[in-house]
Amino acid sequence: MTPLKILHIAAQNVSGVPGQLVQAERALGFDSRLVTLFRDRRGYYEDLCLDLPLIDSALVRRLKRWVSAPDKLAVHNRLAAPERLPPVWTPHSALEKFLVRRRDRLWQPIIDRAIERYGLDQFDVYQLDGGLDLTREPRFIPRMKAAGKKVICCYTGSDLRTRGVIPEIDALCDAVVSVEFDHLFLHPSLQHVFFPFDVQAMPQGRPPLLGPPRIGHAPTSRAAKGSDVILATLRRLAQRRPIEIVLIEKLRYQESLERKRTLSIFIDQIGDLGYGINALESLAMAIPTCSGLVRGFAEAHPDHPFVEITAMNLEEKLIEILQAPAAAADKARAGRDWVAAHHDPRRVVQRIHHIAGLG
Repeated sequence: MTPLKILHIAAQNVSGVPGQLVQAERALGFDSRLVTLFRDRRGYYEDLCLDLPLIDSALVRRLKRWVSAPDKLAVHNRLAAPERLPPVWTPHSALEKFLVRRRDRLWQPIIDRAIERYGLDQFDVYQLDGGLDLTREPRFIPRMKAAGKKVICCYTGSDLRTRGVIPEIDALCDAVVSVEFDHLFLHPSLQHVFFPFDVQAMPQGRPPLLGPPRIGHAPTSRAAKGSDVILATLRRLAQRRPIEIVLIEKLRYQESLERKRTLSIFIDQIGDLGYGINALESLAMAIPTCSGLVRGFAEAHPDHPFVEITAMNLEEKLIEILQAPAAAADKARAGRDWVAAHHDPRRVVQRIHHIAGLG
């Protein structure tokens, strides 16, 4: 029997999520590929990368600040209340609309060659990891839908929170899922799935046997992670107790893992948006892990292994861990098993396929 052909489309392999889904589908016997528009800076897995121009340069970032809506560029750690559900992307101005169309026209010949070279129009299922077509104004995916193909949208973070859905894409999806629990409050048709995460791929944690406890934080975006509050709290705690503050920032993926494995305690983030892959990495290393949680998550998953924190109780929770390190270590070791059970990429894929009616 010919395996189902699944094409994942993503702007980039953000946090490694699309790549994990593709590799899990391959392990389950599917013919799965990932096409990305540009390369992720942290060095995650690449399959078919188009390396499109005018997408992630300093010039483009400056242009976005000039022509895009300020709320579409803002990064924060609070769950916003959009004017409509789901939030929708539209050009902020005539200039932004013109520039997006010009960029799409520039990209189209490159995309057309890739479609022909790699047979991108020969797949059975198209999963848009981030909710985007190959161009901002949908062209390819509506053609595939008209040809009877299945379309799945899988959101991974700020794609839905700050950008919003592309209305033409949202209207033709057979399933809408997200790896972010807070997205349940942003899209009435969306279903939550866990982040795909392979525990076995993580190195073992090796905190120091001697010296002060090493407490780490690894923000990809300080504003999104509440880093200013976290770092201020750690500096205040360091005046009272012997600790070493470890900031893991702006490193390649493997470098960040090597530093993270030496921690005694890891702080992921505070705010309304819940834990991220950073927290899963530290739990997989059996490191006690602190994070804010999305409203309703603890009630839905009361067996979760996180030390739940807020801006108000962070210092208190850290002191509790430092005073009872054996209990914290036991919880962290159990946390590794929890991550393996809930975030196994193959289970995540099977859940998405069930939601989309793929059998």
